[in-house]
Amino acid sequence: MAGGKGTRIQSIAKDIPKPMIKIAGKPVLEHEIICLRDQGFKDIILTINHLGNIIQDYFKDGKWLGVNIDYYVEETPLGNAGALFKIKDKLSDDFLLLNADSIFDVDFNRFVSFHKEKKAQVTLFTHPNSHPYDSGLIFVDENKAVTKWLTKEDVRPKYYHNRVNAGLHVISKKVLDSVKIEGEKVDLDRAILKPLANTGKMFAYDSSEYVKDMGTPDRFYAVEKDFNSGIVSRRNRLHKQKAIFLDRDGTINEYRKFITDIDQFVLLDESVEAIKKINQSEYLAIVITNQPVIARGEVTLEYLDLIHQKLETELGKRGAYIDGLYFCPHHPDKGFEGERIEYKIDCSCRKPKPGLIIKACEDFNIDPKQSYMIGDSKIDVECGINAGCKTGFILGRECDLSPDISANNLLEIVDKII
Repeated sequence: MAGGKGTRIQSIAKDIPKPMIKIAGKPVLEHEIICLRDQGFKDIILTINHLGNIIQDYFKDGKWLGVNIDYYVEETPLGNAGALFKIKDKLSDDFLLLNADSIFDVDFNRFVSFHKEKKAQVTLFTHPNSHPYDSGLIFVDENKAVTKWLTKEDVRPKYYHNRVNAGLHVISKKVLDSVKIEGEKVDLDRAILKPLANTGKMFAYDSSEYVKDMGTPDRFYAVEKDFNSGIVSRRNRLHKQKAIFLDRDGTINEYRKFITDIDQFVLLDESVEAIKKINQSEYLAIVITNQPVIARGEVTLEYLDLIHQKLETELGKRGAYIDGLYFCPHHPDKGFEGERIEYKIDCSCRKPKPGLIIKACEDFNIDPKQSYMIGDSKIDVECGINAGCKTGFILGRECDLSPDISANNLLEIVDKII
């Protein structure tokens, strides 16, 4: 979709369409096409409108890039989806629908495989971002089926998971056959995708890979910096990732021993700043936490999830996010009133055992040897060592192990790492 005017970024690109803004000497759209081509996606249709002749004159038929490019020219603006109904006969049964003005480097074959495994009609590429408060939010069930879609103007709950549609989609053509549209101008999110929420036909593909819109001058310069540093390409899940694994209680939020009430959860200011620095680095920020309150019967899984929604919401309000969160609900000791016996087991995921880190490494293709585990207790350091990570220890509690880095708070440790 390459027909937008890009009104917010005209101070950088007044006389060219936004997809033609150059980064590292090439238009953004060319970087996108190269990413697709190198993974076997070579048949491309560009929908163009505003200054579209500049795009056509540059890319022509695409053969010089090793792809086949066709065009649909919108004589009048059709919204960001109206053109789909004009080119429907040219689309394959499943097709990628992408914004032409974002910088991304994504393992698209993995994305498409997820879509096929779920037998989805639509799959959204979703991720956390630094401004979920003014982004559309995606809600999912345990199978990653989308249950709710809140657009920017919708009223949102007090707390929510930071899961945002990144503007990359796999769509089955049959969806277009089932949509009733009024007029030719069609809004993709509101008219086509949002109505599929809670039907079991639309799924979310969560990924930490690099996808960023460059719709404002500030965002453009940030994206340009990331591209030139190599972060964009290194975030592709085909490459091994680096992570900073973070304990929760006493590391990210104030230590209250067992948090059983959401009001007890209070973020530490230094930790918010530390996570923002991780977000701007080559490291992923992933929370690894023991939560025996589940086994003790003091908190339900649903309530624990609400606490973690508060974590993500409060971080998002301050421009930070986590890429993943893993928790252990188990506790091996039995015989207490109110306990949930099904969680009273000797598991492989309770720190200091490395099960949660191992699972995160599998999910995100992380190299533990290039990663850190940071916490405020001996078991956090021991867990990191058991997983093959380097370790950081927040001073204040006893630890007879030898972490790689020690400091008074998370921010000081992250500063030393990054």
